[in-house]
Amino acid sequence: MQGEPQTWFGLRAAVMMIGASDRRCSSTEISVPVLGMHCASCVSRVERFLSNIEGVTAATVNLASDTATAMFESDPASTALVVAAVEDAGYVVPTTETRLHIQGMHCTSCVRRVERFIGDLPGVLDAAVNLTTGDAHVRHVRSVPTYDDLTAAIGASGYAVISRAPAPIGAAWGEDDTVETARGLEQRLIGWQAAVALSIGLAVLWAEAKYIPGIWRPEIFANPLVGLALATPVQFWAGWRFYRGAWATARHGSADMNTLIALGTTAAYAFSLVLTVWPTAISGDPADVYYYDTATIIIGLVLLGRWLETRAKGQTSAAINQLIGMQPTTARIERGGEFVDIPIGNVRAGDVVHVVPGAQIPVDGDVLDGTSAVDESMVTGESLPVEKAAGDQVVGATINTTGSLRILATTVGRTSVLARVIRLVEQAQTTKAPVQKLADQVAARFVPAVLLAAVISFGSWFAIGPDPKLTHSLVSFVAVLVIACPCALGLATPTAIMVGTGKGAEHGVLIRGGDALEVAGQIDTLVLDKTGTITQGRPELTDVVSLNSVPEAQLLSLAAAAEFNSEHPIGQAIVRGAKARGITAPRAQAFRSVTGGGVRATVGRHVVVVGSDKLLASEGISIGRTGESARALGAQGRTALYIAIDGQLDGLLAVADTVKPEASNTIAELRRMGLRVLMFTGDQPETARAIARAVGIKETRAAMGPEDKAAAVRQLQDSGARVAMAGDGINDAPALAQAHLGIAVGNGTDIAVEASDITLLHTNLHGVITAIELSRRTMRTIKQNLGWAFGYNILLLPIAAGALFPTLGFQMNPMLAASAMALSSLSVVANSLRLRRFRPRDLPDSYS
Repeated sequence: MQGEPQTWFGLRAAVMMIGASDRRCSSTEISVPVLGMHCASCVSRVERFLSNIEGVTAATVNLASDTATAMFESDPASTALVVAAVEDAGYVVPTTETRLHIQGMHCTSCVRRVERFIGDLPGVLDAAVNLTTGDAHVRHVRSVPTYDDLTAAIGASGYAVISRAPAPIGAAWGEDDTVETARGLEQRLIGWQAAVALSIGLAVLWAEAKYIPGIWRPEIFANPLVGLALATPVQFWAGWRFYRGAWATARHGSADMNTLIALGTTAAYAFSLVLTVWPTAISGDPADVYYYDTATIIIGLVLLGRWLETRAKGQTSAAINQLIGMQPTTARIERGGEFVDIPIGNVRAGDVVHVVPGAQIPVDGDVLDGTSAVDESMVTGESLPVEKAAGDQVVGATINTTGSLRILATTVGRTSVLARVIRLVEQAQTTKAPVQKLADQVAARFVPAVLLAAVISFGSWFAIGPDPKLTHSLVSFVAVLVIACPCALGLATPTAIMVGTGKGAEHGVLIRGGDALEVAGQIDTLVLDKTGTITQGRPELTDVVSLNSVPEAQLLSLAAAAEFNSEHPIGQAIVRGAKARGITAPRAQAFRSVTGGGVRATVGRHVVVVGSDKLLASEGISIGRTGESARALGAQGRTALYIAIDGQLDGLLAVADTVKPEASNTIAELRRMGLRVLMFTGDQPETARAIARAVGIKETRAAMGPEDKAAAVRQLQDSGARVAMAGDGINDAPALAQAHLGIAVGNGTDIAVEASDITLLHTNLHGVITAIELSRRTMRTIKQNLGWAFGYNILLLPIAAGALFPTLGFQMNPMLAASAMALSSLSVVANSLRLRRFRPRDLPDSYS
């Protein structure tokens, strides 16, 4: 099929984005998982501690993926410093220890060498190697590095791992040693604590019977000691995480969401405790007003909100988990003339892999023999299978549909296409959109402002409020602390970016991160390169014209035979055209290629010349008035070739870089979306105009070099346009870099991909619409999330402080405040999850 070489090179080019980003500077990036963050102030705090590390130039924390990233200006960079900073900020980096047995060490220099190679891996905190036993104990961030990374590093040092401990040292609950396991354990614990706290809270609520007068309750419940006995385990078991978090931040003179919950519930609990042990201690307040129910139910509701939030946050990474889940686990390889099934991690480059129909292709590689159609939709988003035969390249985790294939493994493990795509999406999901900066600035000052507002509310109502003043003031104080929700501010952007970039990858659109999403949603002008973007990128046979009653089939058969040995793209186009039409080309003799002119060959009893008018003139063959027909074809953007048989001009052939089938409708849809569409090309004006007319582009510029394209983009920007540039060639790279948004199409060169912000993994131009529409939808979702988060706090904080009490007599119950707070965070995540329903729009067959 025509698209298969472009598809592969597009995949290869797309994943080079990661390598490209590494080449742009000498900085080193370290990312670690973080447990315990719940709001924007947590994010701000961790970022501040990371930024204080010497040598760190940038720090980013993603609340949705629970990841912290520090960018060091140069090597060496220390994972230990990053982990220490996160822990100093009061949060937890899940770590573990892996034990390996190493063969071949003989002295202390061997030990130091192994330790150095292991220590250079990202995620390693320290490594200790015992020369006597041969054991290496590596303490590292959970899941980073992997076991394969460790063995590869040891191998690079010159030694070998001969065994692995049955289970990772320190693995909790016998589970696999992964970050997901740690998150799962944490989520289950929060769920249990929430259930216990809410159950006890409802029992206390029944015991106190404040809100339903006359309700029956056992006589013993009238004793406040029952409420104290029930509430105390909740306060200091389920609520301990809030105290721990509050203390961790207080040690450094700061505060966060944990501070607010800890202060609010402690105030309610302590007030009730004082009344329980000393009923007459607080003058003017009745001794039967207790708030044990408030403290316990607030803790239960906040924990329930966090449990629901963590479940929902897990769904934001569904697309990346789906990609990870696509990785095959085993491969059938040839060993000694037999097929052996082995774990995918044991496959090495150079192995020969056998893939049966219906099975996953386990590795990237080259087809040695066999033919089949391969479903590459998991990488490219394209639903139609691609025909593969000997010499073609295949991508690991794609599906072999019809025939058996023998494949030479070329790329395995972390360097495979799928692994690089996954890594690229993960990196994109850790970035922030510029619009998040406002939320970050607010979040940094949010908790101190809430604390001040709570104190002011308490003091104001205690001074001028109704009796009993202390209880009224306390209720307002607790409500203000509990209803504040910096969590929603922190989740507004990262959850939407995670879902948006994940959906993009699902449909073959790789987006670098939040900044690219925001820019893509703002563009109003789109510049398209011609060759390889609007057109197929290679010439195809379009016309066969017989001049002397020679059948067209015979004419094309002789021309294909003459061109069969030609390496010129035009000659190969003629050969493909004959094959596509079911015409067999006989074997040619005495083949001769004339540079810049064409070919001459003997086919059977005929001497066949195919090429330009100059070549025919050198053969003494006149083209006569046929030149007018050739010029007419040229005006349509086609290249005309003459074919002469036995010294007589018998026909014309025309080849052209044909327009992609979807180009016309795609461009019409882009214009309908409000975009101004232009075409830039280095081709001749006649060809450019013909292509522009065919696809409905009204503005085109031709005969442009790389600098000309970049200058033209700059000129558009100077006029106030927000410009996106889509291209695939080396000559497009300067314009891609100059544009506000660069889009590299699927058959792009590595240089074009490096300069771009979005990469299409397939050659279908429709991906441009998908990228722009998904970006707009994602940015709309982010703005909705931020609007809700800001609006919620601006509206409900004054109500919690008692703004409605003077006119309506309404004082917000702290339990209602806790419910609203939990609902606020959950609503932001749920709104982001709506992006999972995004589907690329179907284009109509034609536009009127």
